Amino acid sequence: MKLPKRTVSDEVPTSSMADITFLLIIFFMVTNTFAATRGLDFAVPKEDKSTQTIEKQESVLLAVHPGGRFEADGRAIELDKILDYLRPKLERDPLKPVIIRPDPDASYGDMVRVFDVLRQGKDKGVEVRNISIPTQREIEQFWY
Repeated sequence: MKLPKRTVSDEVPTSSMADITFLLIIFFMVTNTFAATRGLDFAVPKEDKSTQTIEKQESVLLAVHPGGRFEADGRAIELDKILDYLRPKLERDPLKPVIIRPDPDASYGDMVRVFDVLRQGKDKGVEVRNISIPTQREIEQFWY
């Protein structure tokens, strides 16, 4: 008895590939439309035509100049005397802002030394809670 030889086809069946591709296209189209409708929900404030007035708040200005010179409210001061100068002012108002304004030509190290003195004031009984270092852009726009 002779059995017929079976030949194995070297062709890959791709009839269901088209169906799978079609289903994937539909899936991505549907999920893409869901993602497009998602977003942040916020209310835009109404336009206020009245001008806002910003009141000046009394603060202490520490200027850092080139060569390691320092000024407190326009008067020359030495680095180790800054906390003594601030003590009576901060006793009246502990949240009084202390603004460090470095000159563009002053060294970065001098500004850091002033900042370190202010941060270490807590150990010497003068806690400076509100230290501000304005950016050059803020100085150009708001300084008067």
